[in-house]
Amino acid sequence: MTGDRPKVLVIGGGFGGLFCARRLGRVDVDVTLLDRTACHVFQPLLYQCATGTLSIGQISRSLREEFEHHRNVQTLLGEAVRLDPSARRVTARRPDESQFDLDYDYLVIAAGMRQSYFGNEEFAAWAPGMKTLDDALSIRRRVFAAFEIAESLPAGPERDQWLTFAVAGAGPTGVELAGQIRELATRSLANEFHSIEPEEARVLLFDGGDRVLKSFTPALTDRATRVLEELGVELHFGVHVSDVRRDGVTVSPKDGGPSRDHATRTVLWTAGVEAVPFARHAAEVLGADTDRSGRIAVNADLSVAGHPEVFVIGDLAGRDGLPGVAENAMQGGLHVAASIRRDLDGRGRKAFRYRDLGSAAYISRGHAVLQVGPIKMSGALGWLGWGLIHIAFLTGVRNRFSTVGTWLATIARANRSDRSFILGGSGHPEEPYTWESPVHQGKRSADQ
Repeated sequence: MTGDRPKVLVIGGGFGGLFCARRLGRVDVDVTLLDRTACHVFQPLLYQCATGTLSIGQISRSLREEFEHHRNVQTLLGEAVRLDPSARRVTARRPDESQFDLDYDYLVIAAGMRQSYFGNEEFAAWAPGMKTLDDALSIRRRVFAAFEIAESLPAGPERDQWLTFAVAGAGPTGVELAGQIRELATRSLANEFHSIEPEEARVLLFDGGDRVLKSFTPALTDRATRVLEELGVELHFGVHVSDVRRDGVTVSPKDGGPSRDHATRTVLWTAGVEAVPFARHAAEVLGADTDRSGRIAVNADLSVAGHPEVFVIGDLAGRDGLPGVAENAMQGGLHVAASIRRDLDGRGRKAFRYRDLGSAAYISRGHAVLQVGPIKMSGALGWLGWGLIHIAFLTGVRNRFSTVGTWLATIARANRSDRSFILGGSGHPEEPYTWESPVHQGKRSADQ
């Protein structure tokens, strides 16, 4: 890096940050990509990592490896914690709590969203979300350990608690998780236990709406509902989870009816998202408006009002109802890179136009729903289309081939190749022998 070229600081290595930095890789600027995990994670497949189909390495790639041949792109490990717009400087925190400063001429905030518990942060201790690799591994540990613990218990209410799984939120992630757990219980684990019958495991799916996958057409949601019911998923609509504790959940009807308790030892949360702390801080110091979830209002070119050098892309961009999907982040990243290039060339910026490339949700083996403009598919065709779309956007040729190979093996056989999970027991005081993860819970609490 020359040191005298324009400095572009990109915060977040998700789809938005990745595509923006890639497009600037041959431009006469110096790019710094700051990410708190130093890897790009393919979030749409996190649930397959959580349920043992895919490994961490198949859905993630080192950012340093990704930009190995982009000599003007530097990747740094750290979490943005403070923004000084007047000095054009961001302060970041390393994992050891030390801090360092990064100056910029252009700032691209692509930090994404985190799981929202709607003010009930205490739920997080018992109900992990699905936004990070840590979340996926936590869910894997909870799901597979639940079956293992049930195997050592006599028949009765306590065993039933361990064989009951509650999922909050019937959007794509909730539907995919619920379907995968039932498929896991009825197919992959069906013949591996002696004391329990895994196929008797109950999966309860709760949502405040009146149907699953509300962003899809009614015909596709009806199809998804039928498949879920055939799998054995128990659907509960018009309710919200009002309490989560170690041994169960309380569900309250939205119409004001009596609440109901469900005994379960595994609760998974996919019900909402909110801005990460840095995004809320950035909006405050930039004087930008935000919506209820913390999305930052942006101009037509995705810049922040009064700060043409600051862009917000992906889930965080609050404009014209932009959806919180990967395609929005990718297109936003490419648009911002083009805007920076136009600035350097002395040309005017263009307004961002989101192009809806469709939506897809996997339900079970051989069943998925796909919606691309007027094209609507379900069943095996939807499943094939879903697979092709996800393979196309996976980073790294090796990951694509590996994932296809794993999927083919899973189709042919019932087993899942990546079911390993880690418990404590190393002797370290912060790692007692437990199915839960005190270390992970501590990290989540520290972020709040």
